Amino acid sequence: MIAVVIGAALGLLLTLLGTPLFIRFLVRRGYGQFIRDDGPTSHEFKRGTPTMGGAVIILAVLISYALTHGVLLLISDTAAGPSASGLILLLLMAGMGVVGFFDDAAKITKKQSLGLSPWAKILGQGIVGVLFAVLALQFPNSEGNTPASTAISFVRETPIDFAVFGTVIGGILFVIWANLINTAATNAVNLTDGLDGLAAAATAMVTAAYTIISIWQYNQSCSGPRAVESVCYTVRDPMDMATVAAIITGALIGFLWWNTSPAKIFMGDTGSLALGGALAGFAILTHTQLLFVILGGLFVIITMSVIIQVGYFKLTGGKRVFKMTPLHHHFELKGWAEVTVVVRFWIIGALAVGLGLAVFYGEWVITQ
Repeated sequence: MIAVVIGAALGLLLTLLGTPLFIRFLVRRGYGQFIRDDGPTSHEFKRGTPTMGGAVIILAVLISYALTHGVLLLISDTAAGPSASGLILLLLMAGMGVVGFFDDAAKITKKQSLGLSPWAKILGQGIVGVLFAVLALQFPNSEGNTPASTAISFVRETPIDFAVFGTVIGGILFVIWANLINTAATNAVNLTDGLDGLAAAATAMVTAAYTIISIWQYNQSCSGPRAVESVCYTVRDPMDMATVAAIITGALIGFLWWNTSPAKIFMGDTGSLALGGALAGFAILTHTQLLFVILGGLFVIITMSVIIQVGYFKLTGGKRVFKMTPLHHHFELKGWAEVTVVVRFWIIGALAVGLGLAVFYGEWVITQ
């Protein structure tokens, strides 16, 4: 538990103190945000606001993780050090962040709101996602548990297991499944990142939930002294998952101090893709893949608004369901103030997280 506290505190301090330094650097270099031409006119004043703030979040998380384990090794002879699960998740987060960084850099170079081509973005995300999925099936511990499982999971593994098709085909199917989760999560956070503080706070709520879930899985681990066979969890490194989740939560809260309205900096695709990758990683490595649909309910709603809009537009030859998508812009065009939209969407996100945690705990109670 001390690792969770130390990690969260370090993540918070590094972004809280490091973000203004990065803002000054970006201002000197003239790296500002370009606003989409078809967006709400109320956003015009944001043009030129420093972007790529996700780089601060990623660096803070990586440094905090290293320092946390360094401190633990100094104060405890029994500290386990970094885990395979923690390192693989951070690889996914940083890798997706690199793809987002190139996308942001392309926007700055072209001086427009469009960055990498869709295919270049998909290729980059695919390479990172495949590497993550392959590594996640390696590194079994003494109980034979790898960071990820080939079984589709809800609050734990379900009987639906890709391994039934054999090691090779099952592994390939898992890689495809993991990439679907990665693509959905990264694009969902990217779509949500349209108003000051919206994506940062919504993501922090979900990572805070994963801190709680991972601590519970650690206490109820099948290899632990409290193990009850019918309800125990086979997650490989639950406490390190809790530590990483706490670090990201702390880093996002520190960043939110500068990102809340009126934002002094935007996270850009560097941040939104990295955070989406982290959420996908938690869903896969904590064996809660389908539960993430509930925990990330706000992201699901926002993403569905875009899918509905595009589908309806094509089917009806140009008609629209919403004034504009993603959904938060629809309410802006209806006359809601930006802060009102953000706070109300935060409430929806918090309710979704609360429901997800209730489902997670409720399954454990019922299964006993």
